[in-house]
Amino acid sequence: MLNARFSSLVFALLAGVSVAVSAAPAPTAEVTKPAMTTETAQVTQAAVVAKVNLNTADAAMLSQSLLGIGEVKAQAIVAYREASGPFASVDELLEVKGIGAATLEKNRDRLSIN
Repeated sequence: MLNARFSSLVFALLAGVSVAVSAAPAPTAEVTKPAMTTETAQVTQAAVVAKVNLNTADAAMLSQSLLGIGEVKAQAIVAYREASGPFASVDELLEVKGIGAATLEKNRDRLSIN
């Protein structure tokens, strides 16, 4: 009799564990996105950003749209344009105090003069 009760308890325990395991949600595989290379990120970023016209943009537009250009440098660009006339090329931006080759290259794809 004791053996029958013990067998019944073990059976009930195993049946309960079996039901709990089958009722648990199935684990899902984690999907990872492929890593973006720096080049891919730059191309994607350049495609999203519209070009900024150096000859018509105000200081606020320049500081918001260009990398490494804050309000002070943006005002310097506008002041240079007012003093020297419209930019003849994007490379002329190097003439503005505080704008170096690295800043120009970061923003070359974002700039236009038309």
